[in-house]
Amino acid sequence: MEYEIPNKLFFTISEVSSIAKIKPYILRYWESEFGCLSPDRDKAGRRSYRKKDLEIIFLIKELLHKRKYSIAGAKRSLSRRNREKSEKSSSITAIKKELQSVIKALSD
Repeated sequence: MEYEIPNKLFFTISEVSSIAKIKPYILRYWESEFGCLSPDRDKAGRRSYRKKDLEIIFLIKELLHKRKYSIAGAKRSLSRRNREKSEKSSSITAIKKELQSVIKALSD
């Protein structure tokens, strides 16, 4: 799944809608359904999306539109994906600590 995301820090809902080819009301609905999709808001309440939000939107779009998952199925898939990422991160942290202790032992 390759999408062209412009090199910007923040995007409005209309920009995201145009980039992802998804209507704004669908984006708002997805925000209410998928907890992992929560763009920042400015003082006026306008949504401010980041690249990570766009990546999540493209993933949700693929799950729902291409793979034909239900909303519940897409939620489970995203939850599983987040859990796997967390486990990998924990493993990397443990390996890093172990390497640091080996380096320290070798330097003594």
